[in-house]
Amino acid sequence: MLTIRARRNRKTASIRQLIEETTLHISDLVMPCFIIEGEKKEQEIPHIPGNFLMTVDVLLKRAAYYHKLGVMALALFPVIEASLKDLEGSYALSPHNVILKAVELLKKELPSLCIITDIALDPFTSHGHDGVINQDGYVLNDPTVAILCKMAYRYASSGSDIVAPSDMMDGRILSIRKTLDQNGLIDTSILAYSAKYSSSLYAPFRDTVGSKLTQGDKKSYQLSPANAREALRQARLDIEEGADMVMIKPATSYLDIIYRLRQEVLLPICSYHVSGEYAAVMAGAKEGLLDASSVLYEQLLCIKRAGSDFIFTYAVDHILALKMHKVCF
Repeated sequence: MLTIRARRNRKTASIRQLIEETTLHISDLVMPCFIIEGEKKEQEIPHIPGNFLMTVDVLLKRAAYYHKLGVMALALFPVIEASLKDLEGSYALSPHNVILKAVELLKKELPSLCIITDIALDPFTSHGHDGVINQDGYVLNDPTVAILCKMAYRYASSGSDIVAPSDMMDGRILSIRKTLDQNGLIDTSILAYSAKYSSSLYAPFRDTVGSKLTQGDKKSYQLSPANAREALRQARLDIEEGADMVMIKPATSYLDIIYRLRQEVLLPICSYHVSGEYAAVMAGAKEGLLDASSVLYEQLLCIKRAGSDFIFTYAVDHILALKMHKVCF
């Protein structure tokens, strides 16, 4: 006769919820937002359905709506006209930069909302790389870092709560930290994209911001999907240089990296559930092969279970809908 019956702990919904080890809250999610120039414009992104290009005034309305529902943080990404792009991404430092406008307005109208700004040049460069390139197309580390420091200073000065360098240049965390501290911005946090892999899953994002590469690839600065120890080393370096939080990107194919890093560090860990991960689920749902909201919830829950404290995701609306209807899994 059986005396140990593990199913007793799974027999009712109330017991299952009582012993649930991992919980996904709306406040765990960061909502990426794509900002365009102009006024009163909003356009759904074809490759990231349910997400929109929006002007700053539309962004404010959407931010207020989601914040009331429990979303605590937005990550802002610019969509820049091709005519404003150049080899060094100089528009990133322009006082007319649409991200600066967005940060200033959001912090004025919604001061309790956390604003995260991407520190990288790829949306601003004509070649699509994350930095300054030489004549052979190789990204130059130190000249790029110098620009990123100025960019981080401008965004932090405008009110950004967290600056997030996503470029993967050597030494950029230390340089940005020094720049911020020397200018009195000691309370601005740095979220380091520490384990950003050279992934094929970024395609919908790159289509959206217009950062397709005109030459080469990003393998000389982003991590190889084959490597785990290198990711852990990179995260340690960023922490030593002053990062307040570290990120793994993408997420669902790199749960082992999230888990291993969680065993090693005490700092908050963020994961980016990227555009390709989201788009694949939505494509499957469109064909009637799966339920998008259920799959997305499961993926995000597993990312948290692996050790991530918070998650960038395009699935905020799906999770809100499930929570509102009190769907249990």
